[in-house]
Amino acid sequence: MSRLEIILTAILTFSLLLNVGLMLYARGVIVRLLSVSEELGDLQQMINSFAVHLKSVYELEMFYGDETLASLLEHAASFNEYLGTFEYIYSLTEVEEQGETPDGDTEPEEDEEEAE
Repeated sequence: MSRLEIILTAILTFSLLLNVGLMLYARGVIVRLLSVSEELGDLQQMINSFAVHLKSVYELEMFYGDETLASLLEHAASFNEYLGTFEYIYSLTEVEEQGETPDGDTEPEEDEEEAE
């Protein structure tokens, strides 16, 4: 082998290793991003549920007009609105939650996943 062939082979090998490494890194980052997206979506749903529940408790005759509950209700609503600013993150996984994966396969039901 000539010196040029050796240099080109070394550069090609280095380039292939670098590309494979970058692909693995990018895949890991995307997996983590989707995981965070799902968790933020779940957090948004829990806070929504909490705000609705708190509002129903506040509207009970026994607690109606309570300043502490009113303040807590306002705080929950403002926190829910603030979390809405992150919708672009947790909306990344909404397509998958509709029952299909990006490659067209249907996802197993939640009960089947929990049983495993």
